Amino acid sequence: MKKNLGFRAWYYFRQGWSTYFAFILAAVNTMVVTYYLAIEKAPVLKYVFPTFTAYVAVWVAVGIPLLIVIGYVHFKRSAAYSSEADVAAESNPYVYKIPPGYSRETLYPFYLLTLNVLVKLSKNEKLSEDDLSTIESIQKDLKILIDGGYIGKPSHL
Repeated sequence: MKKNLGFRAWYYFRQGWSTYFAFILAAVNTMVVTYYLAIEKAPVLKYVFPTFTAYVAVWVAVGIPLLIVIGYVHFKRSAAYSSEADVAAESNPYVYKIPPGYSRETLYPFYLLTLNVLVKLSKNEKLSEDDLSTIESIQKDLKILIDGGYIGKPSHL
């Protein structure tokens, strides 16, 4: 960690700047510019927003709920966030990703098989031919996944 201290500090600086400082500064800047360059010059809008404080109050009352809804749609109702997460996982060398839907086809059957084998071994029972063929099939599927291949069709396609 000590050898990466400079890069870590740079990353924390960028996060603080872009997430907090620039965000707040951009919001304030947008409100000031739009009010003093657009609303103050338009008599109709000046009637709706007589003061800068009234304009900010409307921004807060309408803008915050609207932006919350937009953020919700971004994360929960559109493909935008899942695409961003896919790109982040693909580009991160520390993340090993099994594509969505594959856990049902390979990993969960593997977990179930492991439990079944443990139960049989605890009862001093031998594995059947079906058990051995299932084990071999799951071994092949896991090897394909480990090598970066696909099993079945991805659920998001």
